[in-house]
Amino acid sequence: MRDNIRALEPYSTARDEFKGNLGIFLDANESPFGKDGMNRYPSSSSRRNLLEKIARMKGMPPGMVFLGNGSDESIDLCYRVFCTPGKDNAIIMAPSYGMYSVCADINDVERRMVPLEEDFSLPVEKLLGAADDNSKLLFVCSPNNPTGNAFSREDILRLVDGFKGMVILDEAYVDFSGKGSLKDDIEGHPNLIILQTLSKAHAMAGLRIGITLASCDVISYFDKVRYPYNIGSDTLKLADMLLDPGRISENVAIIVDQREKLSARLSSIGCIERVYPSDANFLLVKTADPVGLYTHLVNEGIIVRDRSRVTGCAGTLRLTVGTPSENDGLLESIRRYDDGLVSEASPAVSGEVTGRQAEIRRETSETRITVRVDLDGHSDSSISTGLGFFDHMLWQIPHHSGISLCVDAQGDLEVDEHHTMEDVAIALGEAILKALGDRRGIGRYGFALPMD
Repeated sequence: MRDNIRALEPYSTARDEFKGNLGIFLDANESPFGKDGMNRYPSSSSRRNLLEKIARMKGMPPGMVFLGNGSDESIDLCYRVFCTPGKDNAIIMAPSYGMYSVCADINDVERRMVPLEEDFSLPVEKLLGAADDNSKLLFVCSPNNPTGNAFSREDILRLVDGFKGMVILDEAYVDFSGKGSLKDDIEGHPNLIILQTLSKAHAMAGLRIGITLASCDVISYFDKVRYPYNIGSDTLKLADMLLDPGRISENVAIIVDQREKLSARLSSIGCIERVYPSDANFLLVKTADPVGLYTHLVNEGIIVRDRSRVTGCAGTLRLTVGTPSENDGLLESIRRYDDGLVSEASPAVSGEVTGRQAEIRRETSETRITVRVDLDGHSDSSISTGLGFFDHMLWQIPHHSGISLCVDAQGDLEVDEHHTMEDVAIALGEAILKALGDRRGIGRYGFALPMD
């Protein structure tokens, strides 16, 4: 643990310190006006009630349970509590959940990526071999995202016993796996931290509540470092109301049954080369043309995850298991693609737009401008504004992006240049906006391809 965290005096509210019955609240600079208590900060009793309910459900003492704003908060807390920025490092298996790496980068902690074996099994010795005296965290996701497979308890405990730092075991998908949780192993392994969530099996992704199970010492420091009121009042109330272990078990059984049926039916479709075994609520599938199949599905209104650029997952898509009717729709769409009935993108907007093309005409008292764009680059580009350097800069757009761009601008250059430049910029922005349409299937470049 970092020395400054060990010595930390946590933030404390007046209500945390007060003992007795509260009646008039004049301590937190809240508004005295409000409805249903939303003018007040979340009460510690609401948080405690939900925490104790989850602790009972998990069979754990409340002191070994932490509630975070999604599991992502706990991932970040692991770095903030245990890693000195610019000095320490974390061992991360690959491929796996991307936030382990993102949080490492945010906290200026070196990340050492260790690929899974070719069959996606856990490379225990390689993970341990990547560590040195400054290795503070080791992340394992089981069942793993995006590969779907769970690792054996024996292999995970070999890591816990052999690693000198903290092992973070992410069990976000454990409810769908027959291998079970390692939560009962925490007592004998104080360097084991387990992450679970209400987002998956409990169907509360919109509430963003993550569950961390660890030794009382670890949980006490997480509580010291977390932000005050990290979970809102409405979220606490809704989670308490919706938490129903009986209903969860029923839903999980349906998803697991659908997972196996979907796996079998996908395996019979020619364009699906392989369906990987899964202990989670999703399937990783391999196909010869992941981008083509992904685009076809998006054009038919079905969104899946393209994992083909992820380490070790070339040619793959990740398919979440939906309802029976959603899974039927997915299968029918993939069969159409397999039969050569590829769905083309529908017009993004009405009027002058066809496909991913648009034309904008703009006339003012100073300018007369026509801009045409084709985001898929099917036509030649031409640019004429009467301003040589501006033409040169505009040419960089089609040259580097691959889109087609035609700009014809006539303006009052004898008066000033800025009218032409401003109105061209406005028309170009409107044309690109129209051509993009509802943006289905479009991802930000830096999110689709990691960039430095």
